[in-house]
Amino acid sequence: MAEDEFAELRRKRIEQLQKQQMEQQYMAVQQEHAQQDMEARRAAILRTILTPEARERLNTIRMTRSEFVAQIENQLIILSQSGRLKNAITDEQLKAILMQAQPKKRDITITRK
Repeated sequence: MAEDEFAELRRKRIEQLQKQQMEQQYMAVQQEHAQQDMEARRAAILRTILTPEARERLNTIRMTRSEFVAQIENQLIILSQSGRLKNAITDEQLKAILMQAQPKKRDITITRK
């Protein structure tokens, strides 16, 4: 009798673990889909507010400074959604934005006595 109860408890525990694993997999898939949807919306917005040359410049910079590009894209999307952008941003305008957003470099001078 004890062996039967132990086997039943074991079977229930295995079923419970399997159910939890399936739920976790489902949640992971849902999160992945939500992430893909958000990225698709971002890309669509950026296509409308940037000229092809400006998009190409951002993609080139993304290879080395992905966080910086993400910040710039977020700022541009916010400006677009708030209605502060009237026309698509050209490559020249993007260059100016990037120069302004780039952190200032400090000049270091060493003097010897």
